[in-house]
Amino acid sequence: MSCDFLALAQPGVQKLSPYVPGKPVDELARELDLDPATIVKLASNENPLGPSPKAIAAIKAQLDELTRYPDGNGFVLKHKLAERYDVDVDQVTLGNGSNDILELVARAYLAPGLNAVFSEHAFAVYPIATQAVGAQAKAVPARQWGHDLDAMLAAIDERTRVVFLANPNNPTGTWFAADALGTFLASVPEQVLVVLDEAYIEYATGGELPDGVAFLASHPNLLVSRTFSKAYGLAALRVGYAICSPRIADVLNRVRQPFNVNSLALAAACAALDDERYLTESRACNAAGMLQLEAGFKALGLDWIPSRGNFIAVDFGRDAAPINQALLSQGIIVRPIAGYGMPTFLRVSIGTEAENARFLDVLGKVLQS
Repeated sequence: MSCDFLALAQPGVQKLSPYVPGKPVDELARELDLDPATIVKLASNENPLGPSPKAIAAIKAQLDELTRYPDGNGFVLKHKLAERYDVDVDQVTLGNGSNDILELVARAYLAPGLNAVFSEHAFAVYPIATQAVGAQAKAVPARQWGHDLDAMLAAIDERTRVVFLANPNNPTGTWFAADALGTFLASVPEQVLVVLDEAYIEYATGGELPDGVAFLASHPNLLVSRTFSKAYGLAALRVGYAICSPRIADVLNRVRQPFNVNSLALAAACAALDDERYLTESRACNAAGMLQLEAGFKALGLDWIPSRGNFIAVDFGRDAAPINQALLSQGIIVRPIAGYGMPTFLRVSIGTEAENARFLDVLGKVLQS
C-alpha cells in the first residue's frame, strides 16, 4: 500500500485547499476550441493596458545578463522606493509579488498555538499562509461586505501575532478611511503585527483611502504591503514590497529566500515606478471602466458592491455558477467567488472599453436566455 503523504503533512496543511487562480485564456481556448484572440479575460484584476513601454525597454536591456544571478538585495529598486516614500532603505523588503510578503510574515511570526486575525471575504492567501505554518486562522464576520474593525479588535487575544487588513479589500472592493485606520492602530497591542495590504492603493484618488505609509512612524508594529502587479501592469514578473520598521524588515530578511525577485522584474519595476504617465493612464482607464460597468449593471437591474479596486463584485441574487459557465461558453472569463462565501456574486476585473462592452453584451444575453 502506498504511503499517505497527505497524512504526513502538518495538520494545518492537511486542511488547506490549493489556491485557485483565474482561468487562463489558453486553458479556456483548449477546453472549448476557441480562438484565444476572441476571449476576454476579466478574472484576475490585471491591468488591461499592457505593460509600460519603459518597463519593456528596461527588460530588453537586461536580456544579455540572464546568465547572472539578480541583485539579491535589490539595491536600486529599494533605494527608489525609499526615496519615493521618504523612508529609510532598511525599511524596505522586496518580495516575489506581495503574496511573498504575506508568506514571509507568516513564516516569521506565526506558529502552532498562535493565531492571525482577518476579515471574512478577505484575500484567500491570509488563511492559506496562516494555516500552512500551523497557526489558527480567525476570520471575523464582515460588516456590509467590508472589514468590521471593531469586531477585529475584539477578536485579538493573547495568542494573536498578526492581523491582516486589506484596503481596498479583494474580492469585495470595500475600503475604510484614515480615521478608522488610525483608531484601529491605536488600539492594537504593540506585540501584534498589523499587515496593511494595499495591493490596489494606486487606484485611489483624493483622500478617501488612507496612505498606510503615513502611519508607519507612529506605529512600529505596522507593515504596509504593496505590489507592481496591478496599477503598474507587471503581474507576470511577480514583484512586490513591504515598508515597515527596520526591526521587522530585519526579521523578514532572515526568512526571505535569496534572489526572490528576478533581474527582469527588478529592472521593469524601477522603470515602471518612473513612468507617471502610464500610472495616470491606468487610473483613468480604471475609473472610466468602473463607471461603464456600473452603468451596465444598473441597466440590467443588478446590484453590486461599490469598489475602490480595479474590479467590482456584482450580485445576481442567485447561484452565480451557471451564469459563470454560460459566460465561459461565450469566451468571457470572470471570477466566481463562492469560495469567499459569496456564491451569488461574480467578481469582474475592469478591462478596456471594448472588453467591458463585450462582457456586458454577453452578460445581457445570458441573463435573458
